[in-house]
Amino acid sequence: MSATLLLLLKGPMQSWGHTSRYRDRTTAAYPTKSGVVGLLAAAEGRRRSEPIEDLAQLHFAVRVDQPGALLHDYQTAQRWQTGGSTSLVSRYYLSDAVFLAAVESPEREQLDGIAESLRSPRFPLFLGRRSCPANRDLLQGVHDVDAVSALRSAEWGASEAHRRTRPQQLSLPIFRDALPGEHGDPRQDVPLSFDQAHRRYGWRDVVQDPEGVLVENPLGTRKADPFFEEVISA
Repeated sequence: MSATLLLLLKGPMQSWGHTSRYRDRTTAAYPTKSGVVGLLAAAEGRRRSEPIEDLAQLHFAVRVDQPGALLHDYQTAQRWQTGGSTSLVSRYYLSDAVFLAAVESPEREQLDGIAESLRSPRFPLFLGRRSCPANRDLLQGVHDVDAVSALRSAEWGASEAHRRTRPQQLSLPIFRDALPGEHGDPRQDVPLSFDQAHRRYGWRDVVQDPEGVLVENPLGTRKADPFFEEVISA
């Protein structure tokens, strides 16, 4: 039987780079597999040059509890050691977003070990970038079910303010690794090496679960608008 480790990813800012190039540092709309694997590796104290295959092969899924807002920040960068010219860099973040990430393994012992590392991490933990520290309630425990089942049964983590902007009943989208034979959206975010000398990423197919998670929202002040819900959950 599979087991699943749940991670609550929330904070003032998150940034999950997946197509960043040069001076444009973008963010995905929800956490990437490479970002979460990097977080787990940091908790265990792995150096960038150490193998990560055992973490990269874990089944991964994400539930979007609160999509947040896209924040665009302009920054300047300069090699102060040599007095080089200053360049302008664009960085994108997700502000006030909340996600529930699920990491599934056929061996519960592996996840129990990761959970213990998350309780006392060797290196600082970040939500995608160093400027986005992880929340204290990051670890949500290990559960003896598959990833999607764990996400369907977990409590909705959205803030009260966000709940008041949503309808009285809504569906939370789940994005997961495609199963064998399934076709999904290709993403190059499977980490093969975090070594700064030769970072490498492999491909995976991402599938949106057709059912999602239906939740009742007593704080909601309006009926569901299917078009609006599709846009805000994208």
